[in-house]
Amino acid sequence: MRARSLLLALSVPALVACSHVETYGGPVAGVVGTRAVLASLDLWSTTYLSNGLIAYAIYDPLQPTWTIEASVTGEDRVQMDLQMKRLVTGGEGEARQVFMRTARKLVEEGGYAGYDVLRFEEGVEATRPFARRIANGEIRLVKSRQFPTL
Repeated sequence: MRARSLLLALSVPALVACSHVETYGGPVAGVVGTRAVLASLDLWSTTYLSNGLIAYAIYDPLQPTWTIEASVTGEDRVQMDLQMKRLVTGGEGEARQVFMRTARKLVEEGGYAGYDVLRFEEGVEATRPFARRIANGEIRLVKSRQFPTL
């Protein structure tokens, strides 16, 4: 408690000095107000921390938004199935972009000249407890017509 009081006593003059620099005390009031609110909420209690960790584990913001499964269906055909993760904060309209980006990557890695989209479908899979966006499509990998041996 004594260290806390000492830290507060040393930080107040520094914050007050900053308030005289053409800002008219706005940032200082924000810092002091935020500190007071956080102290009154007691956000470092085990209840808040455990709930935050559970929410983080369920949402997992580092997980990719779309999972892609590609399978070869013919000599020059590739089927792609895309599934969006269940809890998202955006990205619902990017299925076609992800599909095209993956197709372009397959073309570049395989040494092909291009690709033709044979089929592309988007939809929503109604699963419990959360629905999930899905997309699937098929592409044909095209070799160079001018230089067929490449």
